[in-house]
Amino acid sequence: MPPRSAKPVQPIWCPGCGDFGVLAAVKRAAANLKIPVHELVLVGGIGCSGSIHNFLEINGIHALHGRLLAQAVGVKLANPGLTVVAAGGDGDGYAIGMGHFVHAFKKNASILYLVMNNETYGLTKGQASPTSQIGFEGNVEPPFHAVLTALSVPAPNFIARTFSGDPKGMTAILEEALRFNREGRGFAFVEDLSPCVTYNDTYKLWREKVVDVATLPGYDPTDRRKMFGACLDQIDAGRIPIGVLHRPAAADREGLEVKLLGDRPGPVRGPIDLEANRAHYEKLLAALA
Repeated sequence: MPPRSAKPVQPIWCPGCGDFGVLAAVKRAAANLKIPVHELVLVGGIGCSGSIHNFLEINGIHALHGRLLAQAVGVKLANPGLTVVAAGGDGDGYAIGMGHFVHAFKKNASILYLVMNNETYGLTKGQASPTSQIGFEGNVEPPFHAVLTALSVPAPNFIARTFSGDPKGMTAILEEALRFNREGRGFAFVEDLSPCVTYNDTYKLWREKVVDVATLPGYDPTDRRKMFGACLDQIDAGRIPIGVLHRPAAADREGLEVKLLGDRPGPVRGPIDLEANRAHYEKLLAALA
């Protein structure tokens, strides 16, 4: 068999899919920050959005359903010098992946979790997802609001929401999120409103409803309580808050990898020869005896 090409393949998404905007913004943000290709890793989830790593000329892996955050954190702890992005959809992250989603804020590893929310299971033909509105495909449950959950966890995370209809704004926010990660400051969560033009085309509706929180009176992204209330008020009024929702006041290096490893390079870059690790191996074997 001929060797497989390492080049990215053409996206499989439908023309007009909001995920194209995310793909472009990720490329621009990484290029603007001059992140070396070999230092960027993208862990893809399940669903249309989870294939995004196949369309970029970087290192990437396809994670298990709902488990991309666990694998992304593992990559970061193994080699903290890498810039790690986990990317998936609302169905993957907020349904089977909900347990990992909530704990990621508390763990606070310096990775970017990018969720493309289209309020439907697009790959499996348009069923209701955890974020679907009441009435969509017979859905009777109120939608899950990920940004409210994110704001409810008292940790020094970076939290934002973007809209594929505003690629320039999305690129700026992804740049800030990636810079936050690369400084070892902790977990960055960005939810992108990414319409599914085939099963749930919400471009027009969302353009009418999005509100940049930076334009609200008294905007202060360092005040978690105030921002939670502001987002809740906008949601109750039928609007969709976007923009930077939380930015820690202090610029401390609070990432999990910093707390566990300090300035050490991580296990994959450490010595693996027998003599350098003999004492550790003997201690491990003795404990198992």
